[in-house]
Amino acid sequence: MRVLCAFPEAMPSSNSRPPACLAPVALFLALLLHLSLSSQAGDRRPLPVDRAPGLKEKTLILLDVSTKNPVRTVNENFLSLQLDPSIIHDGWLDFLSSKRLVTLARGLSPAFLRFGGKRTDFLQFQNLRNPAKSRGGPGPDYYLKNYEDDIVRSDVALDKQKGCKIAQHPDVMLELQREKAAQMHLVLLKEQFSNTYSNLILTARSLDKLYNFADCSGLHLIFALNALRRNPNNSWNSSSALSLLKYSASKKYNISWELGNEPNNYRTMHGRAVNGSQLGKDYIQLKSLLQPIRIYSRASLYGPNIGRPRKNVIALLDGFMKVAGSTVDAVTWQHCYIDGRVVKVMDFLKTRLLDTLSDQIRKIQKVVNTYTPGKKIWLEGVVTTSAGGTNNLSDSYAAGFLWLNTLGMLANQGIDVVIRHSFFDHGYNHLVDQNFNPLPDYWLSLLYKRLIGPKVLAVHVAGLQRKPRPGRVIRDKLRIYAHCTNHHNHNYVRGSITLFIINLHRSRKKIKLAGTLRDKLVHQYLLQPYGQEGLKSKFRAWPVRKVLRAELATT
Repeated sequence: MRVLCAFPEAMPSSNSRPPACLAPVALFLALLLHLSLSSQAGDRRPLPVDRAPGLKEKTLILLDVSTKNPVRTVNENFLSLQLDPSIIHDGWLDFLSSKRLVTLARGLSPAFLRFGGKRTDFLQFQNLRNPAKSRGGPGPDYYLKNYEDDIVRSDVALDKQKGCKIAQHPDVMLELQREKAAQMHLVLLKEQFSNTYSNLILTARSLDKLYNFADCSGLHLIFALNALRRNPNNSWNSSSALSLLKYSASKKYNISWELGNEPNNYRTMHGRAVNGSQLGKDYIQLKSLLQPIRIYSRASLYGPNIGRPRKNVIALLDGFMKVAGSTVDAVTWQHCYIDGRVVKVMDFLKTRLLDTLSDQIRKIQKVVNTYTPGKKIWLEGVVTTSAGGTNNLSDSYAAGFLWLNTLGMLANQGIDVVIRHSFFDHGYNHLVDQNFNPLPDYWLSLLYKRLIGPKVLAVHVAGLQRKPRPGRVIRDKLRIYAHCTNHHNHNYVRGSITLFIINLHRSRKKIKLAGTLRDKLVHQYLLQPYGQEGLKSKFRAWPVRKVLRAELATT
């Protein structure tokens, strides 16, 4: 896979510049290219691709962008992040103060940080200050006791300091933690496959560490509360949530809130179903808890975080929107592309798979617009593969095709925010691994954050001649998305345009910029897999910039 970016050369006078990218001052062109598995990824030269029979080596595509008005404007925090509560279980929460981890998270700010996942509804808050004294049980078997004592002493010392609480953990300490997490990962997978989850205790100290990570990284924390604590009449039991709200308010933590995770799965997970109407009443109850607390009287509330919008899930959303559609600031749902137990590397390149998300978007929008037209919609917890991901696939270079297409499609269809599961976690769907090394999707996300702004532009293409066949769906193998360039990027002036293109054809495509983009100077950024693994590579060469004219070829 390669990513190419391009920029135009000169900027018109400020008096002639229109309000929203009318004149393309700096043009970015990003091309995501289809590589053959047999290619040698370590070679920095353009890689050959097998040509399909009957196809010309190159097809000329004329490309233009409408710069008069944006067709959509998404949230400034459009690409956001998620942490799963399982980091409490496997011990990684204690390492969120790592300087390296905080630095990597800062690279993706500004963004939301959602703390939620499958174990959200088994999370219980206890206001206990010293985890070393209150942990109970056999304790952390894989830690040397002196290191545990050092953690507690360093936390106490850090409490007395101002600013961010950043730590440097000894290598031996990290190695012990990785051993513990590897063993715990097996336990977590067993729970997931059997749908039997153990309770998690979130202490006040743990909440402090979570908030410190979000605050120091420039991320806004969204906390998903346990919705499975139920009274005998099936109404929500808010006692644990109220304790957490009071503690976080006493610390003046700036947090937004959610209630529950995938409520459509409660019957299989807990043996007790919660319908949409009842869930809506629970959200109204949560809103009533927030309003008397001064710091949270205007806090944002998001939900209901449903799963894939099948018939029963749409019915749940419909009941929720009738009761609490006006209570939430954005309607949320989740999406998973592939079963992680059967995925193959070429699955990430299938147009049919890329298009599954578009149909879900239309279903969600139809229900939301019926009750609250114009209400913001978020995709939370998006993952490429289920069951925690697949090693050497969902954490590899190949997964970038799905991820980049997800970002382009969601913004183009008006989804306000997409939250990636997960920034750092167990499994293989994360952006950063357990050695605190960024994986390929991290670099793709970083480049997206640096170059892509919130204003979405219309694209006009000529040269793709496709003849429809009866009973056959034509799927785009050349996907083109355009945005105004991120105005926080000071390397490029306001009015710049960013394009990124996904080429899944087996033939080369020659892109010629026409109309308002004609004769612009192009800066080309190249991203490639590194090493001998090709599409399965976990490393990505940092982009090399080239200066070209406005005509490029994809492979």
